[in-house]
Amino acid sequence: MVDAKTCINDAQEKMDMAIIYLDEAFAHIRAGKASTRLLDGIRVDSYGSMVPLDNVAALSTPDARSITIKPWDKTMFRIIEKAIIDSDLGIMPENNGEIIRLGIPPLTEERRKALTKQCKAESETAKISVRNARREAIDALKKAVKDGLAEDEQKNAEAKLQKIHDKFIKQIDDMLAEKDKEIMTV
Repeated sequence: MVDAKTCINDAQEKMDMAIIYLDEAFAHIRAGKASTRLLDGIRVDSYGSMVPLDNVAALSTPDARSITIKPWDKTMFRIIEKAIIDSDLGIMPENNGEIIRLGIPPLTEERRKALTKQCKAESETAKISVRNARREAIDALKKAVKDGLAEDEQKNAEAKLQKIHDKFIKQIDDMLAEKDKEIMTV
């Protein structure tokens, strides 16, 4: 028999995963300032295997408008440059023989609006995940009533679940508002 506490904990864990997903998604959306997390998705061919960029080079942000990449192996310069050019980052790398520099261009108004739209879509995906977790937990509770769980315990668990759901939805809205503010700040 499934107890109410287990259902609530499982749902909360799934809701936590939705928040983690949203945080990751927002980290990869460029908001006009440099962040090494923009390069997380880029993989390079190192001795026959595809590895993340930070496994073959030191990444840093010397200022708000640039990212520097210092390969540990001098033969990796061309490979890293090609990987950046082939990625959907849309930034041309500059190589001076010692380091590769990525200049982060300021965002245009049109691009800012597109990014806020993308953020809204990502937050909606997270909200759907939270709602699905709540619905699955409620279904499990209803099944548990048939297996002998007390109805008042089920109602209490559903109310608790709704409060948790509301808290997570508010957190997603807050994260979206913060990211929108970050994107729209010139």
